[in-house]
Amino acid sequence: MAEQTKEIQIGPQGRLVVPAELRRELGLNPGGRLLIRVEDGALILEPRQSVERRLRARFSQVDPKVSLADDLIAERRADAAMDEATETPAS
Repeated sequence: MAEQTKEIQIGPQGRLVVPAELRRELGLNPGGRLLIRVEDGALILEPRQSVERRLRARFSQVDPKVSLADDLIAERRADAAMDEATETPAS
């Protein structure tokens, strides 16, 4: 897919119209889902499926038996316990 720059106008109620050529190229259909974010001052729109594929690939090496949420919670609790242990009592 060649990188393209298209200028579009923001319509009433902040609506954007994705040009038909780009919709076809990206396989976007009415009712399809896009994820939107701001990155370095730019508005980024991505098909939801593309983001899901990217995230699955990124985390494919994680053992499915491991809960990343549980690991994060345990790490945060350990950090909080260390912070409490190093705090000096108020006079």
